Amino acid sequence: MNINHPSFGKIDKNRVIFFDTTLRDGEQSPGFSMNLDEKLRMARILTELGVDVIEAGFPVASTGDFESVYRIAELIKDSVICSLARSGGKNDIEKAGEALKPAKRKRIHNFISTSPLHMKYKLRMEPETVLEIIADGNKKARQFTDDVQWSAEDGSRTDPDFLCRCVEVAIKNGATTINIPDTVGYSTPEDMRRIFKDLLERVPGADQVIFSCHNHNDLGLGVANTIASLQGGARQVECTINGIGERAGNAALEEITMILRTRHDEFPYDNRIISKKLLNASRTLSTITGFDVQPNKAIVGRNAFAHESGIHQDGMLKNAETYEIMTPESVGWNRSSFVLGKHSGRAAFRDKLKSLGYDEFSDEKLNEAFQRFKTLADQKKTVYDDDISALVDDEVRDHEFIRFIDMSIKSGIRASEVLLTLEVDKQNKKVEFTGNSGSVDAAFNAIRKIFPHPEATLSLFSIGAVTQGTDAQAKTTVRLEENGKTVDGQGTDVDTVVSAVKAYVHALNKLLTKRQRQKPENVS
Repeated sequence: MNINHPSFGKIDKNRVIFFDTTLRDGEQSPGFSMNLDEKLRMARILTELGVDVIEAGFPVASTGDFESVYRIAELIKDSVICSLARSGGKNDIEKAGEALKPAKRKRIHNFISTSPLHMKYKLRMEPETVLEIIADGNKKARQFTDDVQWSAEDGSRTDPDFLCRCVEVAIKNGATTINIPDTVGYSTPEDMRRIFKDLLERVPGADQVIFSCHNHNDLGLGVANTIASLQGGARQVECTINGIGERAGNAALEEITMILRTRHDEFPYDNRIISKKLLNASRTLSTITGFDVQPNKAIVGRNAFAHESGIHQDGMLKNAETYEIMTPESVGWNRSSFVLGKHSGRAAFRDKLKSLGYDEFSDEKLNEAFQRFKTLADQKKTVYDDDISALVDDEVRDHEFIRFIDMSIKSGIRASEVLLTLEVDKQNKKVEFTGNSGSVDAAFNAIRKIFPHPEATLSLFSIGAVTQGTDAQAKTTVRLEENGKTVDGQGTDVDTVVSAVKAYVHALNKLLTKRQRQKPENVS
């Protein structure tokens, strides 16, 4: 049966709408906050990827979130821009509507908890009061747009009869999309399939709205629960790039996309996602947040199309389908395996960047990255793909307020002397520090001397190698905590201490950004 939707017109039963919440739920991950320019960059990537709905933020949470939604609404015209609001929040829906004013296509997403646990302990409300708030919230949202989504927070743990009543009230009062989230990742695929099937069979008017799923990954079932939700009748999937999000994250957009494409025989649903752009979206997000996906991550991990076993290699040489159920090109990878070295030119370097998924690179950034590559190639016998990814990610990362400039070290058995130069607010500042706890400790103390931040504490310091060999680049992670805020920074360099300083500066920049913003309330 076709559904008439205010934003998409007539939708047949085999159309799946992709609702991306990387910029809202994804950004709620500890250490994953983004500044305005980074959000705008990701919004462009998402709309080019073919995402139908972009959830841009939670405007009432902070001035920064409001501005992000407003600017994304101005910029993006090919996707529906969605703004989050609490159904019963004091000014939530008004703020959401105001932030969406510039949008060509807009949606307000309002929510309230419906499970007995949440109603009793979080809301401290009776069920009848929750039903009244659902009615009022959706009526109010319809004053700003015809495209209104309502979510039953903790819906998967809600009493089935009460959930039916909630959905019926939401539909009667103007909701055109109904989202049933598995907010805490508790459900199994059979649970989610049953919930949607039950609602479609029992709720009056259910056949005239889009049902949506939003599955968290606490038990590792986010994607499986999403596919089961589609089998139960949901036709909108809420997901994030790389599966980022609260706690263990959300269902990963790239994995859902390729399940629907690879197993179209089992799941005959159409969508707008351009799969060849998945790798670029993944890499862009990793660069912005400083968090790489694990090597064996499905679809976008660096080992997803790698073959080391002799038996597998033999099969691949005879027929790639023996060990690959999809082609690397279909998600943005390139099968090229040539190795770059110090004699390689700029054209070869640019080609390698494209093969690794770095599509958007200005000439200025290319030249900067190429110079770093030439320096690295002089220091290493072999430059691997992962080496190039590491140095490029360092180059494009947004170090807004503080930048690493230079450092020299004199180190002995009992003392280390560090001369460090940082650019702080466009001005170079140099300091010398001598310590007796090693070069890294001396370098970190030098940073604190240049830019004091006494309330921030170092809670994690981790060093690994990007590739093999004694000349491998060091990859360092630094975690800073301040007043309950946690951020992670990453840095790479053939010099371990330099990589540590870069990671600390990256974390410090993210902490400064986070100071300006209030973290949105955890939802869905």
